[in-house]
Order: sequence, then C-alpha cells, then structure tokens
Amino acid sequence: MELAPKTLDVSHLEPFDISSQAPLWWGQVLIACIEGTMFCLLIAAFLYTRLRVDVWPLPGDQFPHLTLPTLALIPLILSAVGSFIASEGAKRNDRSRMIFGLTLNLVLAAIFFAMRIVEWHSLNFNWKADIQGSYVWAFLGLHSFDVVGDLVFTLVLIFCVVSGRYGEKQRLGVHVDSVVWYFLVAIWIPIYLAIYWGPKLLESQ
Repeated sequence: MELAPKTLDVSHLEPFDISSQAPLWWGQVLIACIEGTMFCLLIAAFLYTRLRVDVWPLPGDQFPHLTLPTLALIPLILSAVGSFIASEGAKRNDRSRMIFGLTLNLVLAAIFFAMRIVEWHSLNFNWKADIQGSYVWAFLGLHSFDVVGDLVFTLVLIFCVVSGRYGEKQRLGVHVDSVVWYFLVAIWIPIYLAIYWGPKLLESQ
C-alpha cells in the first residue's frame, strides 16, 4: 500500500518578509560571522607576532597615528544610525525615510573612508616593508574592500528608491544592507584597538 506524499501548505505565507525572518537576512548574518572569524584570526595572529618580538615597531617604522583614525570613528558609528533609519523605512515602505537613511549612511561612510585614505598616506611603511606593514595593510585593505563594496551597493539602492523602481525585493535589499553595515562598523572597533592601541599597550620598556 503506497502512502500519499505529505505536503506542507505555505500558501498563507507572504512572498517576502522584510524582517529577521527572511532567509536573505540570515544569509548575510552568516556571511558576517565568516568574515568576523577571519578578522578575529588576523587580530590574534597580529598580537601573537607582536608578543614574539622584543622591539615593535621594527626599526624604521613608526606607530600608526592615533588622532585621525580616532576621529574617523565618529562618522563611522553615526553612519549606523542612517542604516537603522533606512531599515525601518523599508519595513514600513516609507520612501522618504529610506532615502534619508541611505543617503545619511552613504555620506558619513564616505567621510570615514576619506579620512582613512588620508591616514593611510601618513604611514611611513607599506605592505611589503616588513611584518607590521603586512598586517596593518591587510587590516586596512580587507576592511576597506568591504566598505567600498557596501557603499556601491548603497548607492545602487538609493538610485532604485529615488527613481521609484523598487518593490519588495529592493526593500528587502535596504533592510539587509543594514546588517552588512552594522557588521562593518562593529568589526572595525576591535581592529582599531588592535592596530592603534595594542602595540602601544604591549610596548617594550
């Protein structure tokens, strides 16, 4: 006797759920976990290397300057507010809120990135100078790559919403974009502490 196959009726569910229940949202969270693990491993390797040598930075190198990277934390952290506003606007299908939040996020993130470029040029070592150069440039390069990628994504979302060519898929994209940016803001804090304060706190006397 053959049993009838069991089926699950999901016809009552919405095609898109612009919330933390969306599979795309969970996909972005898991990607953030993977990248976060990579950065944590890099931080651990950096601090381990620092503890294995008696002199840091190596002769000829300087400690990365503190003033500009510290000031750059202000627009970076505030940019998360723009992401939150845009995300809430996407949930409510509020076009003006989405435009304002995405634009605020983009402008503040661009200011942060511009400050990073200026600070990057102030370093007196490059990626191939020595071990400190390799680590610092790896941190800055990998994080900057993610920042630029998300800025481009945000710019595309702004174009879609401003032009009126958006629907539930694009609104979900706005919501998910906030997850990516929260991660980029959050992961930069331990990286900042490791690069700019870690070596100073472990400085050889």
